[in-house]
Amino acid sequence: MARILLVEDDDGVRVGLRYRLRAQGFEVLEAASSAAAWPLLPQADLVVLDWMLPDEPGVRLLERIRSGPHAELPVLLLTARAALADRVEGLERGADDYLTKPFSTAELLARIRALLRRARRGRLVYGPLAVDLEAARVWLAGDEVALSPREYALLAFLARHPGRVFAREELLDAVWGADYFGTARTVDQHVAQLREKLGPGWIETVRGRGYRFKGAP
Repeated sequence: MARILLVEDDDGVRVGLRYRLRAQGFEVLEAASSAAAWPLLPQADLVVLDWMLPDEPGVRLLERIRSGPHAELPVLLLTARAALADRVEGLERGADDYLTKPFSTAELLARIRALLRRARRGRLVYGPLAVDLEAARVWLAGDEVALSPREYALLAFLARHPGRVFAREELLDAVWGADYFGTARTVDQHVAQLREKLGPGWIETVRGRGYRFKGAP
């Protein structure tokens, strides 16, 4: 289930949202300030962001998100600022959606689900690992990981099918193409290179069968 980061300094609002989101099966991360939110971004699938925060405006945090490694992370501004000019500013500064307080929980949940559906078309997120399928880029804990084109293709293929075991021959056909005259050793070498760059926990060896992407180490 998706992990939602709530960035809201009003304890009552944050606790209420936490309860409602968890009741719908979402995992919830919480931050009462921009500074507290920043290190949690690699773990989030979506951010619900207040405009008025104690250390900096939420739209400033939004701008930093859009200029960094989490640029594709869906962000919904949830704020009491209801003027048309505020809505326009929030959207122009990078928000994917804008909802004003007071709000309907049903509407908020519907907007969150819609944003997650759109995000998943082009981005895979597993905890601190993010794979951007459109830009062919990978981030781990907020830092971009330099992969060769074939390493990326292998990781992206496995990440699209978490938990499924693929034989080496299947991976050769899917990633290198049926006309490639390599051997199973080619797959082993690329898996080893991915483990060196990402850490050992992401791709599991299934003895006698092949490899699978675990989803999280």
